[in-house]
Amino acid sequence: MMAEQKSQPLARGGLRAGARTAGPGGGVWSAGTVLIAALVLLPILSVLVLAFHPTENIWPHLLATTLPRYAGNTVILTLGAGALAAAVGTGAAWLVTMYRFPMSGWIEWLLLLPLSIPAYIGAYALVDFLDYSGPVQVALREAMGWTSARDYWFPAVRSRGAAVVVLAAALYPYVYMLARAAFREQSAGSYEVARALGAGPAGLFLRVGLPLARPAIAAGTAIVMMETVNDFGTVDFFGVQTLTTGIFTVWLETGNAGGAAQIACVILAVILILVALEKSGRRHSRYFQSARQPRPIVRIEARGGAGALMTALCLVPVLMGFVLPLAVIVGHAMDAPGTWISPGLGRALLNTLVVGGLASALTVLGAIFMVYGVRLTGRRLPRLLLPATTVGYAAPGAVLAVGILIPVAAFDHRLADLVQALTGTDPGLILTGSAAAIVLAYFVRFFAIAQGTTDAAFGRVAPSLPMAARSLGRSAGGALREVYLPMMKGSVGTALLLVFVDCVKELPATLLLRPFNYDTLATRAHEKASLENIAEAAPPALLVMAVGLVAVAFLARATPGRTR
Repeated sequence: MMAEQKSQPLARGGLRAGARTAGPGGGVWSAGTVLIAALVLLPILSVLVLAFHPTENIWPHLLATTLPRYAGNTVILTLGAGALAAAVGTGAAWLVTMYRFPMSGWIEWLLLLPLSIPAYIGAYALVDFLDYSGPVQVALREAMGWTSARDYWFPAVRSRGAAVVVLAAALYPYVYMLARAAFREQSAGSYEVARALGAGPAGLFLRVGLPLARPAIAAGTAIVMMETVNDFGTVDFFGVQTLTTGIFTVWLETGNAGGAAQIACVILAVILILVALEKSGRRHSRYFQSARQPRPIVRIEARGGAGALMTALCLVPVLMGFVLPLAVIVGHAMDAPGTWISPGLGRALLNTLVVGGLASALTVLGAIFMVYGVRLTGRRLPRLLLPATTVGYAAPGAVLAVGILIPVAAFDHRLADLVQALTGTDPGLILTGSAAAIVLAYFVRFFAIAQGTTDAAFGRVAPSLPMAARSLGRSAGGALREVYLPMMKGSVGTALLLVFVDCVKELPATLLLRPFNYDTLATRAHEKASLENIAEAAPPALLVMAVGLVAVAFLARATPGRTR
């Protein structure tokens, strides 16, 4: 405790000292942070400008025709997926934290596995499994002697309800991780007091565990709902028209960028409402732990039928979110091994590695520069802009694509005209004709991940170390290279991995910004599945899943348990 009390004024002093000793280079760091922030915020500002100053205003037409349907479907999907993911994630977190039941040690980590599978791949698998030609209906017809779909009733697979189930199965781990951490941080004494007052298992959950974990559950549910709004692959495959699919329809089919920007503004409004609701839900909730180290929760032994029921309940989301998609996709890949050498797969893999690797490197470097610049200079404008750069993660990929492509295309045309005027040679479209726009979209969308990880890493370095380096004549850049980066390499590696995995899985922005005939693993899987060619979609889907599994394995190692 004494060490913590002493380190706080030292950290504040270190920041002030860094700002005083920044010297002439401090302006460069400050200007660089402002430039990076402007780059991240530009797409959002561009969307707003396009929406309020469209070339052809179709807003009244949208309001009278398709927008209510887009908005209604989006609200239903968002609320449905959020509620189902919250129930599954919170329930699973409570069971693995409070009880010891058969396979509970394995299930605790198996529940993370659906994070490795994007929702759109889960959609391909579910439709293939339950559709008329899938194994379930084929087995029913053979067993019952039915000959056609008119002989029996089967629920519609491509429906809004199925989309809710698929999205919740893929996204519930966000709630599960945060809820499990919140339950584990609670003291065993709170539950002992509740039991002494006569609370049963349901009372412990509803009156003690749930209220204390509500902020974490709300945060996880907000992430699920924002990812649902961002989703394109799942809803497009199920034929559900949402605000995100509306951007594709209005922009690509009618060629109206202003109308797409207006729909994008509606999406941004939905995201802001979700964030506001999440914050207001936690505004009057304040829960604190005692200064002493709380005793960890001792899990209750569940045997017999109760233990078997808990095992079954926890395995259901794993089966739906991971085992079923993996089994279906692997089955198709094994049935058609020639798809692994089909034309275009190798190119899609190379494109994915190039744009994902370049985007993750640039994003992490930009985050390091910005966080260090803010800490170094301590100036007001960079400090105000730093939290604003997290808006990119909340903005769906389709929204960012609208905000990026229009200004980048305009800049590209002017640049080409300038080069042609100076050299007499037309260079073509340099940025929009390459993958540069995709890299920029990834940079903006996932900058918050890199920024949060590196900011936490900087905070763990004792301020006395860089101050000593500066006193020995090191420049600001020298202190960063020789002190901070060697001590932060683990966190930097984590940030690179997390950003790269998200880049590999990103679909909407990639679909809208990719050059002609340019595929990544995600777009190739979506394109083949949209043509009902699951066999061709299997190899790229498995490669995307493999990358996700690496991240989940790393995440599992980084989150040790406290319960016993």
